[in-house]
Amino acid sequence: MSSRSSAELFKRAQELLPGGVNSPVRAFKGVGGTPVFFQSGSGSRMRSVEGKEYLDYVGSWGPLILGHTHPRVVEAIEAAARSGTSFGAPAPAEVALAERICGSLPSVEMLRMVNSGTEATMSAIRLARGFTGRDKILKFAGCYHGHSDSLLVKAGSGAQTLGVPDSAGVSRDVAANTLTVEYNDLENFKSVMEREGAKIACVIVEPVAGNMGVVPPSESFLQELRSECSRHGALLIFDEVMTGYRVAWGGAQLRYGIRPDITTLGKVIGGGLPVGAYGAGKELMGWIAPNGPVYQAGTLSGNPLAMAAGIATLDVLKEPGVYDRLEAISARLADGLAAGAKAQGIPVRVQRVGSMLTLFFSSFAVKNLQGAKQSDGKAFSRYFHAMLEQGVYLPPSAYEAWFVSLAHSEEDVDRTLAAHAVALKKVSEAA
Repeated sequence: MSSRSSAELFKRAQELLPGGVNSPVRAFKGVGGTPVFFQSGSGSRMRSVEGKEYLDYVGSWGPLILGHTHPRVVEAIEAAARSGTSFGAPAPAEVALAERICGSLPSVEMLRMVNSGTEATMSAIRLARGFTGRDKILKFAGCYHGHSDSLLVKAGSGAQTLGVPDSAGVSRDVAANTLTVEYNDLENFKSVMEREGAKIACVIVEPVAGNMGVVPPSESFLQELRSECSRHGALLIFDEVMTGYRVAWGGAQLRYGIRPDITTLGKVIGGGLPVGAYGAGKELMGWIAPNGPVYQAGTLSGNPLAMAAGIATLDVLKEPGVYDRLEAISARLADGLAAGAKAQGIPVRVQRVGSMLTLFFSSFAVKNLQGAKQSDGKAFSRYFHAMLEQGVYLPPSAYEAWFVSLAHSEEDVDRTLAAHAVALKKVSEAA
């Protein structure tokens, strides 16, 4: 155990780090209270600096699909580290991981490794603008694609939203080229494409939204995006940083049978280490430097430790029955959460795609950001802390995905559902 508690560490961290954290959601602003500081993880569990064990449904926000410290991943990282932690030069593992990805995603014939999902989406948009010669992009409210300037734009009212910066430091000139439409709103999407399609370089979307909570696409949503982009000469970018190898072996594009022009990846392909990638057909990727005029570089891209972790992770995921197991354990959890709430008469919607799910305190299905915002955030905060007290660690926000791993057992799910029943009772009593 650490000599300092989470409260002591957080107090000191606030003197050294903005908000005491290195990423905003970790600060518990969405649920209140003091963040838990963790010192170790194994399988489906993490241990805090106080020595308390928690069942983990954050999974480092998605990449730990095999669970914490999976032996094959740890062995691969250790072996790579003994040979060198960074070269800044080509290495065999870059080719090996690229072969696995290009071999499993039909839309990706060639890719470029980067260091984060933000880098991947930023670079994909630059490629789309370079290839099409157009400036505007279209995104969907509630879909998060990293913190590059052109993507930190919020939605306003109406079918078409002129970009308004969602963060200080983002210029209005940059934001003006970003159009925003509600997720799953095909009528307004088509209206915007009809008016602006000739100026739009790309449409970028989370094929399964995960950053307003898990919101599945409507039945024809992704197909219509594909059709409209093709009709207007815009490129379709699937941001599969979260869904890639998470909702299916070939990501959401395989699960839904849609072929995007550009795909961005992250999370799982790094096996818990920082990595991202963007890929497309050879013609498009031929525009990337050094072969083409679209410049993008990264000194640490293709880091050998991250490549090793990614290779080990994908090799496990490719084994027979893995996704059946993930689907089954995730369904057991989601169905149990919904049944538990129904038994207590508490309005809850559990939305799941593959091993991603969200519990909304809502009486109706959440289809977009506006629906997510109408869920009861205060109820979720009470629920979060009640679950935390019982040793279940959830994302500290009502608008985030929970992640199930291969390390989660039926016993883990049963323990979670028992805690869920207690937490719901506390929510009901506080109402």
